[in-house]
Amino acid sequence: MEIKGYGFENEFNHSYSIELRKIIRKLSENSRSSISELSKFAGVSRKTASEKISRLHEEAGMSYTLSLNQRKLGFNSPHLILVKFKEEPDWEEIRKILSKYYIPQVAFSVKGTYNMAVYANALSSREYAHWDKSMQILLSDYGVEWKASEVVHRQLGYFPIRNEALSLINIKAKYKSLLLALNSNSRISFQDLSKLTGMHFNTVAYNMGKLQSMGYIEEFTISMQPQKSVSIIPFFAKYNPTHGYEADSSEARKAFMEDDKYSFFNRYVLCVPLIGSYDFFTMGVFDNYKKGYESDVLYHQNVFRKHNVKMEYGEVQELLLGRLPLRSVDVQKEYKMLRWNPDTVPSGGE
Repeated sequence: MEIKGYGFENEFNHSYSIELRKIIRKLSENSRSSISELSKFAGVSRKTASEKISRLHEEAGMSYTLSLNQRKLGFNSPHLILVKFKEEPDWEEIRKILSKYYIPQVAFSVKGTYNMAVYANALSSREYAHWDKSMQILLSDYGVEWKASEVVHRQLGYFPIRNEALSLINIKAKYKSLLLALNSNSRISFQDLSKLTGMHFNTVAYNMGKLQSMGYIEEFTISMQPQKSVSIIPFFAKYNPTHGYEADSSEARKAFMEDDKYSFFNRYVLCVPLIGSYDFFTMGVFDNYKKGYESDVLYHQNVFRKHNVKMEYGEVQELLLGRLPLRSVDVQKEYKMLRWNPDTVPSGGE
């Protein structure tokens, strides 16, 4: 199947000016970019750049955060969990149950062939196993079907992590305090960081450099809130590979590498190989559910039809915990960086 007609003519992206989308791209790839750098990249005045950033805060719920090397920070049990309920759940109760633990980092409800997805990561496999069983017991009144898969690596995107988890890592206090502050606002000034942490201005700058050189911080990036005018479709896939599987995987990967030149949201914000209940997870952003289903779910089923692919899919309804990694980066550049960087396994590249 040709990628032509795959649905990359994203009407949502093109409903915003190229200048605004360039600012999003620059902030996605480095949220600490100066106003001067942003205005130069977008070809607008400093005042206009500042106004467009304010608009993104108000209309898109943009926040500044970090892409972290979770393995280096001690989180060694990354899992994606697909959840189905036989009984309609009380989502507020689900939210409260999830919030009691540091292990679930992102959770959202889904309308489709399953009801909820959770990204979880723990400081030990024992802690993860205990939490996994505890969740199944706590949700048993809803007739829960809980299918967990271990994250092998990321091909695209990043996994947000909550400060509740970061506060438990075993690193020097000065580094931890900086990570907590930057994870909440990666654009915070050195001066404000100095006041917040009690470190001298120059010490803040030095220690931030150390966090990067030690590989804890992969990127200073952003996250935006889901927009009502788009459809976010996450799917889980399971295959029975036969001859030609690698060639078909390569063909499917071409689609993930295509995107608008400068997008408001990347077409695909997460692409993740898995081991366990499922073999692959992806999250895509489309103009509407119909387009997403036809050009994402059906396309994937067609490419892997010889391998008896089974898919669970749906549309994100509500963010229950954490944040979604909605942003705009050069997907081909990101894919190559994550794929070949051995330091980012298992929470990073291949």
